Amino acid sequence: MKRTEVRTLLKRTDFGELINVKGWVRTKRSSKNVAFIALNDGSTINNIQIVVEINADMETLLNHVQTGAALSVDGILSESMGSGQKVEVQAQHIQILGEANPNEYPLQPKKHSLEFLREKAHLRFRTNTFSAIARVRHAMIFAVHQFFNERNFYNIHTPIITGSDAEGAGEMFQVTTLDLKNLPKNEDGSIDYKKDFFGKSANLTVSGQLEGELAALALSKIYTFGPTFRAENSNTTRHLAEFWMIEPEMAFYDLNDNMDLAEEMLKYVIQYALDHCTDDLQFLSKRQQDEEKNKKANERSMELIEKLRFVLDEPFVRLTYTEAIQILKNSKPNKKKRFQYLVNEWGVDLQSEHERYLVEKHFKRPVILTDYPASIKAFYMKQNEDGKTVRAMDVLFPQIGEIIGGSQREENYDKLYAKIKALDIPESSMWWYLETRKFGSVPHSGFGLGFERLILFLTGMTNIRDVIPFPRTPLNLEF
Repeated sequence: MKRTEVRTLLKRTDFGELINVKGWVRTKRSSKNVAFIALNDGSTINNIQIVVEINADMETLLNHVQTGAALSVDGILSESMGSGQKVEVQAQHIQILGEANPNEYPLQPKKHSLEFLREKAHLRFRTNTFSAIARVRHAMIFAVHQFFNERNFYNIHTPIITGSDAEGAGEMFQVTTLDLKNLPKNEDGSIDYKKDFFGKSANLTVSGQLEGELAALALSKIYTFGPTFRAENSNTTRHLAEFWMIEPEMAFYDLNDNMDLAEEMLKYVIQYALDHCTDDLQFLSKRQQDEEKNKKANERSMELIEKLRFVLDEPFVRLTYTEAIQILKNSKPNKKKRFQYLVNEWGVDLQSEHERYLVEKHFKRPVILTDYPASIKAFYMKQNEDGKTVRAMDVLFPQIGEIIGGSQREENYDKLYAKIKALDIPESSMWWYLETRKFGSVPHSGFGLGFERLILFLTGMTNIRDVIPFPRTPLNLEF
């Protein structure tokens, strides 16, 4: 008999039909004459109840049906008399596909800490929390591609192995085939990369932006969606060594066009989540409320679905970095020295606490900041006429701060060349990027959205390690 997924069974009303369902046991409870098994196959947050009448043969089999075991059940789809579910399966035949020894299986029907589950990443998909996150993550992958496809963007696969550093930060993972115990050296003692696989130093990419710009300057509108890597020795709740980035690049777009697209995309994918992930979002909302029930009212997070609607309901506020600095300097937390990082002068790099104050306290709406000091932004950003600022933009969200960073790109060859020289970026690694400014250069813009930041926001989780299946962080390369 062909298997039917749990999510499909829960919507059916053709009671009396013989069906087959397969899945993993979440819980089992028994009385003298009947047993109830909660079965889940990952297709939904909800379980289907298997009702088993106990006879001598079934009692022997049920002794091997433990939490975590995999079952195949043939039975009759029935209307449930119990509360909490509309349908159930009256079991006729049960086959144990895979046992789970209760003395060894670590995910028993009780609450486990997130720290414990990170150590069991090979099994944590089986929990309600992580199966819900996985389904939301899938929905967002699909929504992102659908958003850009509907707007005639082309998806470009940019290289994972690269010889350039798009961010200029230097925190990159090196890729080499050289024998680390016997490195070839030049006369001055430096490593002779001519002997390496590519004949030069190579790294894992920190961004697909630079290569994306090349495609945009021929195809007009492109986006990348791929893995990126940062060798930043950071153990915070906001950083990963491997994460996914969505990076659109658009020819003939100025900064205002860029902001419009970023706002439109964020609202599109959030609405998609509300439309297609209702059960998972409701579960995650309840989970968040349970986690915070002992906090004071003013310390609790905004209810998850309310927070998502908060982003959808109003246009984002747009203001310059300079205007934001004035607001922050004059704010009560700054004057009373409640900020960890006080805002005393123009030119400081804003911290998450400043970004969240603007969004959650001052404007009570998402915020897009523009025109940042050139000294704290990347070399490729369009220089403003004031000589001090660049046409950058950051989109700020409640609870997480910056969710998107982008800019209008510098299309003027002389200005870009001067900036590269001033920052001592090797021209030999940037010649191809510079050449695009010599041959039919046009105004163009783009931005980057850290996908895991988006999933953090959508799920209400507080640690970025819990929204990617297998987190890569310092000293953590398990699984």
